[in-house]
Amino acid sequence: MTLIGRTRARGVETLSLDSTANRNALSAALVGELADALTDCAKDGDVRAVVLTHSGNTFSAGADLRDPPHPDALVDVLRQIVTLPKPVVARVTGHVRAGGLGLLAACDISAASTTASFAFTEVRIGVAPAVISLPLLPRTDPRALARYYLTGERFDATEAARIGLLTVAGDDVDEALAPILDGLRRSAPQGLAETKALLTAKVLKTFDQDAADLTALSARLFASPEAHEGMTAFLERRDPPWVL
Repeated sequence: MTLIGRTRARGVETLSLDSTANRNALSAALVGELADALTDCAKDGDVRAVVLTHSGNTFSAGADLRDPPHPDALVDVLRQIVTLPKPVVARVTGHVRAGGLGLLAACDISAASTTASFAFTEVRIGVAPAVISLPLLPRTDPRALARYYLTGERFDATEAARIGLLTVAGDDVDEALAPILDGLRRSAPQGLAETKALLTAKVLKTFDQDAADLTALSARLFASPEAHEGMTAFLERRDPPWVL
């Protein structure tokens, strides 16, 4: 079963997260297929830009707790998006949770419909948004991240745009994206690649400096007794014992 759908229109390759059975959770298999698709896009001279979108009502529910990717694999795919020599544009019409927000932050441009919702739910199962902080911290409002990282609150697309997680939010995401994709199609490949390199330089410094430490933190937290209880409670759809 293919977990990444692929279509192309006028030089824009659309990659769709197509694992609706688990709400597009980031399983080892899905992350691997996404990495392969991005590699193909990087090599294909006919691809001017990439759109990353989804099937179903959820862009991504975060890490697949039954089959999570290795933290190194998640770091690698986030870095792939950041370093791809072509713009990557996220298109969201549903819910985004935890690790899925790292994909949005790694993209150069992120757009969502006003029906979308967002939440950093890691703290509620006893872990932290460690690896996904690599693209998030350099690009998103730090005071807002403090609130949403620490509380796990849900927020809407308007707020996501205000804090820098999204580039644009609108009732019709495709209408919002139309001028963006038109602009990318009118731009020279070399110009896009070199301009993207300028824009991502500080993000890549964060990867170089912090990836090893954040990968180790993620692995340690997911192996902890508290996280085990948190994940078990989530899968059993009950409150963990620390809820007051």
